[in-house]
Amino acid sequence: MRYWLFKSEPSTWSWDQQVAKGDAGEEWDGVRNYQARNFMREMEVGDLGFFYHSQSEKAVVGIVEVIAEAHPDSTTDDDRWECVDIKAVEPLPTPVTLDQIKAREELAEMVLVKNSRLSVQPVTEAEWRIVRAMGGL
Repeated sequence: MRYWLFKSEPSTWSWDQQVAKGDAGEEWDGVRNYQARNFMREMEVGDLGFFYHSQSEKAVVGIVEVIAEAHPDSTTDDDRWECVDIKAVEPLPTPVTLDQIKAREELAEMVLVKNSRLSVQPVTEAEWRIVRAMGGL
């Protein structure tokens, strides 16, 4: 199993909207960055990820699971773009902010800290455990 982070502006797609999709989940569509797309191509069903609200919140707010591997993005006819499907698993009891993550020395190499603009990114197992604990899980 691998771990990931999915970023979304809450005004575009929020944690509450993801939760409302239930077990059917939703395509993580609209990604137009090659590196982010390539990360989605590496994902397998059962991989877990953080759901991160960007913009004003800048916080990890929940846990999602990959429920469908990379497939064509239904929002475009351009076959270069693919996406995965994810479903909400559980909220973090306490959202973990970007500032809190940056304040932890052991998270200094996290992609979120070093390349905060990337919308889909890998998370190491150690980072996964630390951020989950920070969020109360």
